[in-house]
Amino acid sequence: MSKFGAYLKTKSFRNNIIMAIITVIAVVLIAFYSLGYYTHHGAGIPVPKLKGESVDKATAILKEQGFDYKIDSVYVQDIAPGTIVEQDPDAGTNVKEGRVIYLTMVTLLAPKISLPDLEQSSYREAVATLSNYGLKIGDTTYRSDIARDRILEVRFGGQVIKAGTKIPKGSRIDLVLGDGEGASEVEIPELVNLDLDAARFAIKGSGLTIGTITYQGTITDSTNVVVVSQYPMKTDSLSKTSIGTRINLTVTQGTKTPDAPAN
Repeated sequence: MSKFGAYLKTKSFRNNIIMAIITVIAVVLIAFYSLGYYTHHGAGIPVPKLKGESVDKATAILKEQGFDYKIDSVYVQDIAPGTIVEQDPDAGTNVKEGRVIYLTMVTLLAPKISLPDLEQSSYREAVATLSNYGLKIGDTTYRSDIARDRILEVRFGGQVIKAGTKIPKGSRIDLVLGDGEGASEVEIPELVNLDLDAARFAIKGSGLTIGTITYQGTITDSTNVVVVSQYPMKTDSLSKTSIGTRINLTVTQGTKTPDAPAN
C-alpha cells in the first residue's frame, strides 16, 4: 500500500491522468463535429412564409425552392377559399432541400348543413342557433303579427325555406319577424244568404263585432232566419275593414227546404 500511495504522488502518474483526460475530450469533440458534418447540422433552407398566400402562389414558391408539399383543406368563415391558413414546419425553419411541407388551405366549397328549426323562435334565440350552426343573419323584415320579434319565415336567396333544408355553411339567412302589433285590418266576410247563426260565427271569427240586426217582414221561425244585406259589405273598392268594426245585418224569414221524398 505504501508503494501504491507513493506512486500516486509521482509526476508520472499525474502526466498519465492529464493525458487520459485530454484523450477523452478529444474523442468527444471529434465525435461531435463528425456527426454534425455527417448530418449537415445547422445547414438547410429556411421554409418560406406561406400563411395568407393563395394555394397557387404557395405551391409555386415551394416548387421553385425545391420543396415537396402536401395539402389538406378546412372550412373557415370570412377567409377567401384557397387561402393557406396553416403550414408545417413554420416559416423560417431550416430544413433540407426536398423536405415535405404540409399546408392547410380554406376549402373552395363550403360543406352543406341542415337549416335548424327557427319558426316560432324569438329573434335572440334564432341568432344564437344560427351562430352555433355556422350561419349568419342577413336582412330582417317585419310583418303584422301579434308576437313581436317572433320568427315567421326563414328565407335564403329570396326563397322561403323550411327546417332541414340543406344550405352551405356560412350562408346569410334572411328572417321575417312579427311586429307585435297584429293585423290592423281584416277581410270583410260575405254574409248574404247565410243563416243568422252562421253569419254571427263568421263575424266573430273575422275579429269583427255584430252590430244592429234588422228584421225584415214577419218572422215566424227564429231558427230559420237568413241574411239579405249587410253593412259594410265587400265590394270591388272595399275588401277590408278595421278589426272590431261593427257589422249591421238585415235578415228575413228563410224558406224551408222541402222534405226529401221517402225511398
